[in-house]
Amino acid sequence: MALIQIRDLVKKFGTHAVLQGVNMEVQKGDLKVVMGPSGCGKSTLLRCLNRLVEPTSGEIHFRGENILGPKVDVRALRQNIGFVFQQFALYRHLTVLDNVSLGLRKLRGLKRAEAEDKAMAQLKHLDMEAHRNKYPAQISGGQKQRVAIARALAMDPAVVVFDEPTSALDPMMVREVAELFSRLNREGVTMLCVTHDLALASQISEKVVFLDQGVVRADEKIRHLAGDHADPRVRAFFGGKE
Repeated sequence: MALIQIRDLVKKFGTHAVLQGVNMEVQKGDLKVVMGPSGCGKSTLLRCLNRLVEPTSGEIHFRGENILGPKVDVRALRQNIGFVFQQFALYRHLTVLDNVSLGLRKLRGLKRAEAEDKAMAQLKHLDMEAHRNKYPAQISGGQKQRVAIARALAMDPAVVVFDEPTSALDPMMVREVAELFSRLNREGVTMLCVTHDLALASQISEKVVFLDQGVVRADEKIRHLAGDHADPRVRAFFGGKE
């Protein structure tokens, strides 16, 4: 059974359908990449997964349960689906350590010392231990991202989703991010990554899901999408012939 199954997912804002019947699966242990042009619905899709956005229709099954039902514990769901936002969403008035440990205290009910020990373990794992007492304004974009990842991983989620993880980083950081993602995946972290960055996608996965105009147009190897794919819009996006 897939960890996440998305079936005929539709999301409309007024009369505009951003998602028009998306079907997709994420298996345990996957490093799944979703790509597509701006405005195609990538970020909306992610936000539907933990109900930051409520879908108009369709189903999302997480561990076999339809998570769109009225009796679903959304707070518990969000602890199991870690979210790393495009701009990282760190609290500016909290230190790195407090940003990572806050959820453990407030949501998991851990005592401060226990929460900080667990947070420190993740910061050390991501080479951010030395920055634990700094504030977000005192660290780089790449370091902020590592803090956001540590915060998500500290909650022991079943999957971590990333919304445009390299959009706020300079090109030199893309390889470092790719190496980090690959390492985490080898360690057993299931990940779903939305990106427009072909360089990142190529380094972390052979295959990508291509989302365009609210529908999945392809789920194939990148080299095929850029080469002999039948859909000209797909070929054009991946640098192939029109």
